[in-house]
Amino acid sequence: MTRLSNAFGKLLNALAVAAALTLLAMVVMVTADIILRNLTRTGFPWANEVSEYALYVITLLTAPWLLRRGQHVRIDLVLTLVPARAAWLMEAASDVLGFVVCLIMMRYGIKMTIDSSVMGSITIKNLVFPEWWLLWPLPACFAMLAAEFAFRFDRLIHSEPGRRVEATSVG
Repeated sequence: MTRLSNAFGKLLNALAVAAALTLLAMVVMVTADIILRNLTRTGFPWANEVSEYALYVITLLTAPWLLRRGQHVRIDLVLTLVPARAAWLMEAASDVLGFVVCLIMMRYGIKMTIDSSVMGSITIKNLVFPEWWLLWPLPACFAMLAAEFAFRFDRLIHSEPGRRVEATSVG
């Protein structure tokens, strides 16, 4: 399980790099659009739309990576106030609950993507393309989040009962 978790961690690192490169490309594109609009009164009419999609993709690419690093949004103050054993049990319960919720979200994401594809739904703005192209990353992200919750749970049950090192940001 440790080897699989390590390999998964490398995948998540690669996705985080892809997200960073996507952000860089977005910054370059927006900057070029602004410069072109100010100098030539033309630009990229699709730049705002692509930026919206890029932000969505960046969020989905980095969510599992942030979860792995313990840098996701969480309220960790309670974990510092309860005894170490209780914090450990709360972490275990959170991992199980997170896993179940991610599987539910993945299931509905898959259904939504398939339904969109079957119906032939399209997205029409400046760019026109099948809607399912925007939808499929969502269940993929939730599948990776579910996997990371499983790895987190495995790491937790093979550790001494206590607080995770990455679990709290307050002393």
